[in-house]
Amino acid sequence: MFQSIMTPVLALVAWTLVMWLWMYATRLPAMQKAGIDATKIQRKGDLDALPVEVQRIADNYNHLHEQPLIFYVLCIYGHLVGVADELNIMLAWGYVALRILHSLIQALWNFVPVRFAVFMASSIVLVVMTVRNVIAVM
Repeated sequence: MFQSIMTPVLALVAWTLVMWLWMYATRLPAMQKAGIDATKIQRKGDLDALPVEVQRIADNYNHLHEQPLIFYVLCIYGHLVGVADELNIMLAWGYVALRILHSLIQALWNFVPVRFAVFMASSIVLVVMTVRNVIAVM
């Protein structure tokens, strides 16, 4: 199971869905408590009345659709062209672990300097994976 670079991809997809469930498990009751009518929402600002703790979870769910796109493409590329070696698989698992940590920091604590450090670490993992993939096809 841990010998394929596609397994960390599946793990991050599963984590994204965990965050999706967490988002709605907190957002829907908060909307009800704040008296927000879902049929009248036209833009993100209409949800500004929600508690910041609820908004942070939704923000993280959105973040999981941004930079991880590069991760998905790198893993699929590596899998298709045969450069998904043991080090790239370990890097992929490291990226997933860092993104889960990033999610938990943002959703539960949101101390930005720590969250940024974790984000930068995950970005460096992507850079290393990219460089290794480029070198492998040269």
